[in-house]
Amino acid sequence: MLTCARDRSQGNLRSRRNGAQASLPAVRRHLAGAVGMTTNSLRLMIVAGEASGDAHASKLVSALRKAAPETQFEFFGSTGAQMRDAGVEPIVKADELAILGLWEIGRALPKFWRAFAQLKRAAEERKPDASILVDWPDFNLRLARWLHRRGFPVIYYVSPQLWAWRSYRARNVQRDVDLVLSILPFEKDWYAARGMTHVEYVGHPLTGEVRPRYDREEFSRRNDFDQSRPIIALLPGSRHKELVRILPPMLDAASVISRERPDVQFVVVVAPNRDPAEAREIIAADGHNALFKESLRVIHHETREVLAAADAAAVASGTATLEAALLSTPLVIVYKESFLNWHTLGNLITAEHYGLVNLIADRRVVTELM
Repeated sequence: MLTCARDRSQGNLRSRRNGAQASLPAVRRHLAGAVGMTTNSLRLMIVAGEASGDAHASKLVSALRKAAPETQFEFFGSTGAQMRDAGVEPIVKADELAILGLWEIGRALPKFWRAFAQLKRAAEERKPDASILVDWPDFNLRLARWLHRRGFPVIYYVSPQLWAWRSYRARNVQRDVDLVLSILPFEKDWYAARGMTHVEYVGHPLTGEVRPRYDREEFSRRNDFDQSRPIIALLPGSRHKELVRILPPMLDAASVISRERPDVQFVVVVAPNRDPAEAREIIAADGHNALFKESLRVIHHETREVLAAADAAAVASGTATLEAALLSTPLVIVYKESFLNWHTLGNLITAEHYGLVNLIADRRVVTELM
C-alpha cells in the first residue's frame, strides 16, 4: 500500500513542471492580453495569508524575476516571512492571520477588516497591473470581488479547494477571477464541468523542489540520533491551534510506541513559521514521564531532512503530506479540530478524502486519522 501511494502520488505530481515555473507563461500571456503590459516594468499586488501560501508565493515571485530579468518588478501585498525575503513589500504582515475555526476567526475579525482595508487602500493608491491571490479563499475571494469591480485584473494561484466544500463559491470565481492557476490535476476538469474555461493546470509548486540537504547519516550526526535505530517524525502543523490540538495526541501515541519499542527515536518537527518554544511548552506541560519527554527531539528548519531520515511519520493534513510522499516516507495523515468546528464546518466537507496524497491518487492509499 505504501509503495502504491508513493508511486502514484509522485507520478501525478511529477507529470508537470514545477507550479511556479509553469505558471509563468500563463501569467505573462494574461497580463499582456488584459493590461497591455510592457516588458519594462510591472506592478503586482500579491496576497497570501498562510505558511504554505507564503512559500508558494515567494517561489512564484522569484521565478517571475528570473524569467524576465529585463522587467522592473514591484511586488507588494500581504506577506509572510518568505515573501518578504523574496522582496515583496509588506502592506499587511499575514503571519498572525493564519487561523482556523469559527471561534478563532470571530475573535480575529478586527484584524481581518484592518488588513482588508489596508490592501484596498494600497490598490487604489498604487493601481497594480494585476493582483495575484494565493489560496486563503475566505479572505481572497472577497478581495477578488472588490478588485474585479474596480477593474483590476485578478489571477488566482493555488485554486481554492471548492471541490472539497462550499462548491457554490465556484460562481464567485467565475465572476471575479480572470485566470485560475490550478496546482492539482483534477481541478481543471472540475471547473470545466461547471462551465469555467479560464483555468490552467500548472502543476504543484513542490514538484522537483523536495530534496533533503543531507542524508540520514548526516542528519543523525547533526542531531545526536542513532541511525541504526528507527526514527519516527511527528509533524503537528504550522498553526498555533494545530500545535495545541494535534501535538498532545501525537505524544500519547508516541508514548505507547515507546513503551512497546524502547529503541524507537522520536522527533517533533516545528514548522518554519513557528517558534520551537511553543512545542517545548506543550511537551513540558504534558503528563508523560520525564524520561520519555527527555528522549524527544524538537527540530526546526529541517523538515525535509527529518522526513528523508525518518522510517515513518505522522503528519498533520496539509502540504507537508506531499513532501513526505515525494521523499518516499511512509506516513499517516492526522488532524484534530475543536468540537464546534468539527460538527459545523466539518459537515460541509464533501470530498471523499482529506489528505492531498489521497486526493491526487484518487483513492485511499495513506491512512487518515481525523
